[in-house]
Amino acid sequence: MNILVLNGPNLNLLGTREPEVYGTDSLKDIEENLKSISKNHNVNIRFYQSNSENELINELHTAKQENVDAIIINPGAFTHTSIALRDAFLGVDIPFIEVHISNIYRREEFRKKSFLSDISEGLITGLGVSGYEFALLSIIKRG
Repeated sequence: MNILVLNGPNLNLLGTREPEVYGTDSLKDIEENLKSISKNHNVNIRFYQSNSENELINELHTAKQENVDAIIINPGAFTHTSIALRDAFLGVDIPFIEVHISNIYRREEFRKKSFLSDISEGLITGLGVSGYEFALLSIIKRG
């Protein structure tokens, strides 16, 4: 099984950005944890982070060419703004789970709308960085 983990804008700042909202784990910490889990389940996992919408879309297109089986994405602010990212997911037709570290429904009104949730396999929000682990284990379990 091949899994891609995509992270959107500003997630490269995890660990130092608003720790009261996002915690103190860095993106590298999250990736190391997921690598360990995937190794224990004989799963290939790859990571990509970008602050650029077009780079995330290009990475989705590449995922299709590489026969990625599933995607975990934290789209960051693109959650609430990117119809282009939504269209890319529809175009590549790869199942994905949307993850948010904070609970987007307990935040500002504009964060309560996701352009991806209704086309995702699932949504994990507000469970901290553990949401990534839960998403990975769910994908592995579904096979």
